[in-house]
Amino acid sequence: MDPARFPSADHQAAPGAACLGDGRGRFRVWAPLAQQVEVHIVGPEERWESLVRDESGYHQGTLEGIPPGTRYFYRLDGNIDRPDPASHFQPEGVHGPSQVTGPDFPWNDHHWPGVLLEDYIAYELHVGVFTSEGTFDAVIPHLDDLKSLGITAVELMPVAQFPGERNWGYDGVGLFAAQNSYGGPEGLKRLVDACHQRGLALILDVVYNHLGPEGNYLSEFGPYFTDRYHTPWGRALNFDGAGSDEVRRFFIENALYWITDCHIDALRLDAVHAILDRSPRTFLEELVTAVQVAAERLDRRIYLIAESAANDVRLLRSQDTGGVGADAQWSDDFHHCLHTLLTGERNGYYQDYGQVHQLVKAIREGFVYSGGYSTYRRHKHGTSSRAIPAHRLVVCAQNHDQVGNRMLGERLSQLVSFEALKLSAGVLLLTPFVPLLFMGEEYGETAPFPYFISHSEPDLVEAVRRGRQAEFAALQQDGEPPDPQDPATFDRARLNHQLRQQEPHRTLQELYQELLRTRKSVPALANLTKEDLEVLGYENPPVLLLRRWRGQGQVAAAFNFGTGPASAVVPLPAGAWHKLVDSAEKRWKGPGSHTPRELTSEGMVSLNLPAQSFILLQRSNTQ
Repeated sequence: MDPARFPSADHQAAPGAACLGDGRGRFRVWAPLAQQVEVHIVGPEERWESLVRDESGYHQGTLEGIPPGTRYFYRLDGNIDRPDPASHFQPEGVHGPSQVTGPDFPWNDHHWPGVLLEDYIAYELHVGVFTSEGTFDAVIPHLDDLKSLGITAVELMPVAQFPGERNWGYDGVGLFAAQNSYGGPEGLKRLVDACHQRGLALILDVVYNHLGPEGNYLSEFGPYFTDRYHTPWGRALNFDGAGSDEVRRFFIENALYWITDCHIDALRLDAVHAILDRSPRTFLEELVTAVQVAAERLDRRIYLIAESAANDVRLLRSQDTGGVGADAQWSDDFHHCLHTLLTGERNGYYQDYGQVHQLVKAIREGFVYSGGYSTYRRHKHGTSSRAIPAHRLVVCAQNHDQVGNRMLGERLSQLVSFEALKLSAGVLLLTPFVPLLFMGEEYGETAPFPYFISHSEPDLVEAVRRGRQAEFAALQQDGEPPDPQDPATFDRARLNHQLRQQEPHRTLQELYQELLRTRKSVPALANLTKEDLEVLGYENPPVLLLRRWRGQGQVAAAFNFGTGPASAVVPLPAGAWHKLVDSAEKRWKGPGSHTPRELTSEGMVSLNLPAQSFILLQRSNTQ
């Protein structure tokens, strides 16, 4: 063995296997729990090669005869073979060998700058059910339609390698490996490149609060987990105990891999409230700093968008003011307010919502619960988001959680009327936040989106079934949920894109398209700020009034959430006004509008709104 082939570990080098050219490959893995690590080459010709261990527990070596496509395991202390924790490709799944990937991809997105955060209009999709093929490549033919709709950013639910072929993605264990059944890393890169060619950003959902239960071998390599904390989904990750420096490094390197090697534009950080860390400088702060440095080096707009149930604005505050410094976060309160007004549901966490004045606060500020008492949680909840700019809050009417965590996975299209679907679109797209659409929402997709898995361990499958039943019982939902392991549960979730050509789906999609076009072209709507904004609400009848302006340009909207017609006297600055969109018009398959196309205000106007309708007005003769 030639010692020159095994240089000392460079702590700035990324983990995993890398092609160095001339048939050489570098392997690097953090395995402090192992005294010896060998690379077990399983193809094309089987052999074993030892790595050199340094004092920090990194095992590294540069080997000959490692072309792209080489498959390998790490053998720990001569006893057991495991996939590379930082594998870039798992062609045989979570238990199979890792595969060395080539360094070159024919990118066509040179000088791609990214999309401004305030211009994001996100479209969340699950690669497995978005098309019948369920691959990255199969998404590409739909990109032109999404761009025509008005989308500017495609958001993928997690694609890190998970067990089997059916999973939401939150059971990922191969965090650097794009799912093999979706097309692996090459397929993901082709999708990213295709997005950039069309001016679309790509957001990737990543999970740094837990790993899935099957194929999770990290604990055999090092102290990746801790028993000091617990999460609802699995063992908590060790971000603040002994050995946590290298655990943090592993996850930060993961983020940088997606951003640098795969050209991802933004990472959506799943459930950061479950990233438990009492360090003076937390993992999330280090992650934000590392991504900011990478963005500057790459000269691209790259964002971190957090999901949190805590309503804690420290996530968004700058680090020099004691915050984490994330670029944006999901605002669940907006969804809950809108959903309860549309559906009348009040079970589970929806018991905290259902009043128009709460939606008024959500639009004025962002968070509804900003320190007030939550009946569902039985304690005070949240902090004020009033000072947070509107473009740093992501809002939605539907997303994977809010649809999929229903027992039957029903979308709004199965819960409310066609008029209410149009009303939902109006509220979502006319408020001054970054909107997110859930795949198929724009045309009223009817396929459910229930929870699905394809684990190989019977005991684990049964545990998941019991866990789902207990979760629905806690949310006061009676009945039997679909079997998450049954392939039919997954198949029922596949989108039916043919609905786009049928009525009333076609009209709903045209309304979304018109609203997005108007949002971009009318300065008062394109101006994402809470400052140039007035919101009023009434409970009886349930009507919300919205006015936005930029310079001399003004728009006003009225929304009737009631199941019957409502008359509203609307304060409207004096002058001539004209309609931009009226969901009650026959054009949108509504019952018919009572509002003329042109009207004059002397300070107040009377509007007669049909049930579950909205109207958007623009002041005339202004820019």
